[in-house]
Amino acid sequence: MNSSRGMLLGAVAVLLALLLGSSLFVVQEYETALLLRLGKIVAADFKPGIHFKVPFIQSVVKLDGRLQTLDAKPEHFATSEQRFVVVDSYVKWRIDDASLFYRSTNGGDMLTASRRLSERVNAALRDEFGKHTINEVISGERAEIMQVLTGKADKNASDLGIKVVDVRIKRIDPPARTRNRIYEQMRTDREKQARKLRAEGAQVAEKTRAEADREKTEILAKAYGDAQKIRGEGDAKAANIYAKAFQQDPEFYAFWRSLKAYRKAFGDGRGVMVLNPDSEFFRYFRNRKGTE
Repeated sequence: MNSSRGMLLGAVAVLLALLLGSSLFVVQEYETALLLRLGKIVAADFKPGIHFKVPFIQSVVKLDGRLQTLDAKPEHFATSEQRFVVVDSYVKWRIDDASLFYRSTNGGDMLTASRRLSERVNAALRDEFGKHTINEVISGERAEIMQVLTGKADKNASDLGIKVVDVRIKRIDPPARTRNRIYEQMRTDREKQARKLRAEGAQVAEKTRAEADREKTEILAKAYGDAQKIRGEGDAKAANIYAKAFQQDPEFYAFWRSLKAYRKAFGDGRGVMVLNPDSEFFRYFRNRKGTE
């Protein structure tokens, strides 16, 4: 009888353990969980840790809340000139609204989510590439295009409960049959732009040289004018000093001027002058007073 009672208590303990185990569920830090009652969502956004549910009536669906990567296969998109390019891109996304994501992706199926997200991203790509030329999308404005694409894709995917974090374009190539022609056009456009830039540079250089020449002429003219003014003022001061000095002894002034004339005429030792000895030039050769 005691053996039967022990077996009964053991069975009850096992039943209680199973019942308790089915009443608990654990949410990891990287997960988001939904609590369902008979297939309908009754609670969401559980914090990481241990939580309780009603056994057999309620069930739990756990979703990966980490950042996901959708590496889409290359697609053809038309540019504003109706020329096709092959775009290879990928998307970084995560679950933003667990309840909406569960309802819109057949119970949180990741393959369904990837397919529907890919459709919305491709729609954003098709719309954005249709606004740009082939030169812009291949080499000109790729960073700006990716920024706009991220915003559009995030808006398009909001009905899936998905937050699009980033849209990145890995490669943009023209189709093989038109690649050479497109590259040749791009080369022609670049050469045209280079010629334009060189012409603008030459125009700026010519203008700069003209302004420099004008400034040089103005500076030299001003400097010459200042020099002439200073020279005139110096000559006037010198003449004034000479005049005052010579007024003190006019006879000495006359003698000094004659000496300067003699030095100038005969200073090199080769000068020859044919003059009358009684001329005024030889006045001070006759005597020191310059008289007969």
